[in-house]
Amino acid sequence: MRKRKWTLTPWFLIFTAIMFAMAVVSYEYSPIVFYIELGVSVLSLAVVLVISLRFASYVKGTVKNTVENIKGINEDYLEKFSYPVAVIGRQGDILWCNSRFRKAMCGGKGAEGDNIKVYLSGKDIDNLKKGEGCDVAVDGKEYTVYCHFTGESAVCEFIENTYYKQITREYLASKPCVAIVVFDNAEDFSDNSDESFSEAMLDIEVCLQKWAEQYSALYKRIGNNRFMIIFKEADVEKMTADKFPILKNIREITINNHSASISVGLCRGYNSIKESEINARKALEMALGRGGDQVAVIKKDNTYEFFGGKVAAAEKASKVRMRVIANAISRVVADCDKVFIMGHKFSDLDCVGAAIGLQCIMEKTFKRYSKVVINRETSMAKQLIEYTDEKLDTDIFISPETALSGLTQKSLLIIVDTHLKRSLESSELYEKCKKVIIIDHHRKAVDYINNALVFCHEPSASSTCEMCSEIISCLDDSPLSYVQADAMLAGITLDTKNFAVKTGVRTFEAAAYLRRRGANTLTVKGMFSDNIETYREKVDIVCKAHVYRGCAISIAPSGDGDIRLASAQAADEMLNLKGVDASFVLFEDNNQINISARSYGNVNVQIIMEKLGGGGHQTMAATQLKNTTKEFAYQQLLSEIDSTLDDEENS
Repeated sequence: MRKRKWTLTPWFLIFTAIMFAMAVVSYEYSPIVFYIELGVSVLSLAVVLVISLRFASYVKGTVKNTVENIKGINEDYLEKFSYPVAVIGRQGDILWCNSRFRKAMCGGKGAEGDNIKVYLSGKDIDNLKKGEGCDVAVDGKEYTVYCHFTGESAVCEFIENTYYKQITREYLASKPCVAIVVFDNAEDFSDNSDESFSEAMLDIEVCLQKWAEQYSALYKRIGNNRFMIIFKEADVEKMTADKFPILKNIREITINNHSASISVGLCRGYNSIKESEINARKALEMALGRGGDQVAVIKKDNTYEFFGGKVAAAEKASKVRMRVIANAISRVVADCDKVFIMGHKFSDLDCVGAAIGLQCIMEKTFKRYSKVVINRETSMAKQLIEYTDEKLDTDIFISPETALSGLTQKSLLIIVDTHLKRSLESSELYEKCKKVIIIDHHRKAVDYINNALVFCHEPSASSTCEMCSEIISCLDDSPLSYVQADAMLAGITLDTKNFAVKTGVRTFEAAAYLRRRGANTLTVKGMFSDNIETYREKVDIVCKAHVYRGCAISIAPSGDGDIRLASAQAADEMLNLKGVDASFVLFEDNNQINISARSYGNVNVQIIMEKLGGGGHQTMAATQLKNTTKEFAYQQLLSEIDSTLDDEENS
């Protein structure tokens, strides 16, 4: 560091002076010692002088070279700059600075020898080499620092702009942020009586008005159960830090054993109220698609933040929407020549069951070539596939490669049990198919497929099979046989954990409908049976589990059976342990670490899996982690469990 030469040179001079004094004193005792000490003193003095002269020459040469390389400026004029200026060397040490730099940056003292980082708020000199400037703060004042590099040296100019930055911050803090609020479980209250609904609506309005008044925001009711509030950006920053306590305040409104909940779409970063309002509606759609009882915040870069989402999505009692969707599907199918039905990777009973039911209707009711696109090797519903192959006269399953070879310009792709491109059995088939329909019940993710002709999305539904049974019942369902009914009932049974989780009135109605179509519960039960290897792996995983903050966690060992199926079943099994609200199983498959997560609803495993790059449902979710180990993935999981549970405890 050049700083050492600035600070050590005076000490060397003092040391030399002391040596001279000692030499004079020692002359009376021993002339030999005198000459030795005198020689050391002279040598020390010579070394100090040489170093000082060389360093002075270095400083002078660097400053001169810097000045010469700045066209039209001489050294005298550099001193007269109306803003702080410093000349630095190749290591970032200050070689020279003008009087304004001393006064503004270091209280009138000299800065020579200091490293420029001291005055850059800890930022590195490399940040200045980009030429874009660097914002720093010194003694309560703000500067933008620009550097002009001239070989091995540079001139740093500190332009004070405290006032303008303050104005900018005030402008950004006052930007309008539109929030659109909807009473998302109003049907729970309107079913009881008009008085219950009116009372709940009044309490919600009072709560929202107090919320708006707290931040001096503009409040307006824009529909029967919709409201608009316009906040300032600075106020939204505070709400985000507090994680929107308005959600908890609304949940405390309870009438006839029903708790109210709201969904909020909030937009940040746009200059105009119109742009903010359009994007707030987009954010609200996302919040409702994820089950409601949450705030979805969309930013100008189209990224989302989510808050809340602890309450299970309220079941929609009306089936009108499904009849409308069934009619829309009919119109799309009428305009196509082939129908391919595809689900997600590692397809399960819900995915395959829904596809089997739709395939029958597409082929026999609409008279279209129809096949289910599936990878038999990786499917987790092999027993259902084998059962269907045995009972049906024709083979309804084809591989993704075969589907690609038979694709036409008018082909239709129906995607079931997922709405994410990265989760599809074949993303290539999706990309090449121009007509797409999506039927899914998972909570909406940010990167959802947004070019579907029909997007049937019901996060309150127990399963995709429940949704498909309702759609099929609205069409000509006469071709539906007991084989398809068995397949769809198996899907409902899987996703509801034998009708224990996310089971509403419509779930039992769908099961009753399938039972009337010939579904056999004993046949369905047989589809859940395991071979001995898978059963052993499942038991081994459960035995290795430990409980952490009410979550059962197990790391699956490598085995000979179907580790993916065994891990999923073990996660379900661990929920039966006393004191367990959620379960997680980590296993390795396809050179990546996978996590299967389950819960009974007290812990939202979807939020935890989303933080790890996955997704799913409030009670059933998963993720895949690449380029990592089981141990590191385990530590990541613990960290996200802590973060999620701490947020729930504080809210």
